Amino acid sequence: MAALNDTMLVKGANGITVQAECEVKDVAADTLDMIVLPGGWDGTHALADDENVQNLLREMDAKGKEIGAICAAPFALNRAGVLKENYTCYPSVEKEIREEGYQGDSAMVVQDQNVMTSRGPATALCFGLAIVKKLKGEEQYRALKEGLLASYCE
Repeated sequence: MAALNDTMLVKGANGITVQAECEVKDVAADTLDMIVLPGGWDGTHALADDENVQNLLREMDAKGKEIGAICAAPFALNRAGVLKENYTCYPSVEKEIREEGYQGDSAMVVQDQNVMTSRGPATALCFGLAIVKKLKGEEQYRALKEGLLASYCE
C-alpha cells in the first residue's frame, strides 16, 4: 500500500486499484450502517488475520449493526466470533468454519440476526439486492429487482 494525498491505494489480485479515504483502523462502527466483506481465499485470510478488521467486526456486532459476507468471507466473520448460527458460504468453505448451521444451496442469501451471508459470484446480484432491501427498504428493493430482471432473487 502506498499513501497518496491522504488516501490509500491498494492494487488487488486482478490488477484493480482501489483508492480508500482512510484506513480501517480509523473507522468507527458508529459511522457505518453496514460492513460487507468480499470473498476470495487470499482476501478472506487477510481480513481474518487483520486485527483492525476483526475489531471493527466485533464492534459492529456488539452495537447490533449490519454485517455481510459473501463467498469465503464468512470465514473472517467466524474468526471474529460474529457469525451467527445459520449462514451460507462458498461450497467447501463450511469445512473451515463449521458444518452446523450451514444452509448449503438451500438459499442464495441467509440472514441470521444482524449477519447476512451469501454463496459466491453467481449469488452476488441477489446478495446486493438483499443489502438494498436491508438498508433502503422494500420499495427500493422491488424497483431495483424488477429493473434488473432478477425475479430469481428471493
